[in-house]
Amino acid sequence: MEYYVLDTNLFFNMEPGLGLGKKTQEVVIRATEGIKKLKGKAEFFMPPRIVEELLSFFEDKEQDFLKEFLSQITVKSPDVSEVSFPAAVFYQMVEEIRGRSYRGLTIGEEEMKNAVRGLTGVSVEDKKEFEIKVGEFVKNLRDRYRQATRHGFLDSLADLDIIVLAKELNAYVVSTDEGVIYWGRIFGVKEIEASIFGQKLQ
Repeated sequence: MEYYVLDTNLFFNMEPGLGLGKKTQEVVIRATEGIKKLKGKAEFFMPPRIVEELLSFFEDKEQDFLKEFLSQITVKSPDVSEVSFPAAVFYQMVEEIRGRSYRGLTIGEEEMKNAVRGLTGVSVEDKKEFEIKVGEFVKNLRDRYRQATRHGFLDSLADLDIIVLAKELNAYVVSTDEGVIYWGRIFGVKEIEASIFGQKLQ
């Protein structure tokens, strides 16, 4: 019996993804069909936070295809009191958090200086012109800060749930999130590429 822990992005990130369709509903339906065929050979898990993330993308959470999918997977929280990791892993995580925060702050300072230079001579009273002018800098600040602090990192408890649950079950992590994959390797969990997993389902 093989165990798989599924991430939300599998159903929304079409490239690279499961290869089961071009729209989320189609992917969920075809994934459900594949999971049914593998019953008895494999078991599929999602932590509750990941289920909540998945459902948050749908206005109607009572749709039949969602109910059918959830009926075929096991929703399970990781047992954080039982799973242990080397202290060195957490030291590495803390060190990376600190470094990322510093880089984010530095980038923020750079973009604010750019904004001041760009706004020279612009009247604050002219609100529309001010918003247009500063909007580009705000967008750059948000994009660069997100890239520096979140890209390739565990940026939610849901992400950590996936890794801890996979460690507990000796399961494969199935995700297209670079942070989940990267830290899954550090924590020593098994992984399978989304595209290969999609082939298994087919």
